Amino acid sequence: MDDTPRYLDFGTYLRRCFPYKVQKISLHAGFSCPNRDGTKGWGGCTYCNNQTFSPDYCHTGESITVQLQKGVEFFARKYPEMRYLAYFQAYTNTYDDYDRLVARYEEALRHPGVVGLIIGTRPDCMPQPLLDYLSHLARERYVMVEYGVESTSDTTLRRINRGHTYAEAVDAIERTAAAGVSVGVHMILGLPGETQELMLSHADRLSRLPITTLKLHQLQLIRHTRMAHEFENNPTDFHLYDVDEYIDLVIDFVERLRPEIVVERFVSQSPDDLLIAPRWGLKNHEFTARLLRRMRERDTYQGACMK
Repeated sequence: MDDTPRYLDFGTYLRRCFPYKVQKISLHAGFSCPNRDGTKGWGGCTYCNNQTFSPDYCHTGESITVQLQKGVEFFARKYPEMRYLAYFQAYTNTYDDYDRLVARYEEALRHPGVVGLIIGTRPDCMPQPLLDYLSHLARERYVMVEYGVESTSDTTLRRINRGHTYAEAVDAIERTAAAGVSVGVHMILGLPGETQELMLSHADRLSRLPITTLKLHQLQLIRHTRMAHEFENNPTDFHLYDVDEYIDLVIDFVERLRPEIVVERFVSQSPDDLLIAPRWGLKNHEFTARLLRRMRERDTYQGACMK
């Protein structure tokens, strides 16, 4: 069997960073979003329903400590020696009063099993004083900031009511990396109005930035979102990929991606009761196995067609 590495995966990255097994624990810290409270807009991004992000142990009304303990209990049954990264995932986790933000982060770091932080946020929500704090923290603990970029096209960002520009994303990524903090980026492939060539050009642009990790997500239509209503009214505006078609798109994307960027995931898996389409019936590891098989068939690898 051909076991040649085809892309730089997240497990390999974690093994380089830590001498022990590490697992992320998702947290809901009760923060809001400037695209929901009227600061930038109302209602959020057209595709967004934050219920899709929260595991069973992650509930808004519980403290960070309680959520962490439940997460640890969930994972420690199988791996009692596991260490953990506190993952502030839901909504915008750098959008609040400075002291309240720092208090939440430090509450997580006080848990004896937590070895670092991953903070999900928007590119337009990284004030310099907070970045200075994270820069100082990163000298002693693992810290990553994940930015939801979603597209490098301002036309697309306006269409999905994202509320920020690509230039703002570039600025946030470059400032964060310069501060000594690892940078993660989220991108969605298949957003309405984007051609295949435009989607592949995202890889070219991201490759020029100081990014550590990348998460790719297929476009999913989720119940109770504005995008679901748009699809119902104008389904021809959308192209929903079948599995094999999306696999080839992802491979084309990864071929143009700088080899040093860690590809953390290729797909997202929303709860069945919220998902409208596409319904592939595959778990993440099953999708990845099919993708690797196709990469071997094509005899290709990350960065093979990098510009």
